[in-house]
Amino acid sequence: MAESNKTVVFQAGNEEYAFPILYVVSIEKMEGMTAIPHMPDYVTGITKVRGDLIPVIDLEKVLYNRDIQVEDKTRLIVIETAEISIGALVRDAKEILEIPAENLKQPGLLAYQKTSFITGVANFDKRMIMLIDPETLIQSLEGIKEIKNYMQNEKQKLHN
Repeated sequence: MAESNKTVVFQAGNEEYAFPILYVVSIEKMEGMTAIPHMPDYVTGITKVRGDLIPVIDLEKVLYNRDIQVEDKTRLIVIETAEISIGALVRDAKEILEIPAENLKQPGLLAYQKTSFITGVANFDKRMIMLIDPETLIQSLEGIKEIKNYMQNEKQKLHN
């Protein structure tokens, strides 16, 4: 039997992307966010999800350099990596999809440093879905170390 990859498919810009389901903690409606001054422009603020404070990044800003337009379908995909939990603001969280290994292609674009977080493209008859590795995505964000430090300080304040 062919190996497959379970993913959470979402929309950013007009394209479809997917995170491996192993990284996805939850998909939330966007509610109550606190803006933080002097953060990188892709950080829209912090929010509380299930009692934890997490930074929120605008995936449209990261991918396309434009602000997301928050509407009814806008979702927050909560992702947990080895170092940090973040909320990724996306235009729409569409489905959980199992991508058969034979549908996954490795585009030559992967060599490009600024898109190294795109680990493959799922090629179907009528759609293409770009697979994003959350660990690589987060490492590629400018200023992420400061955000990790800030979040650790905030957590310590909560526990004191």
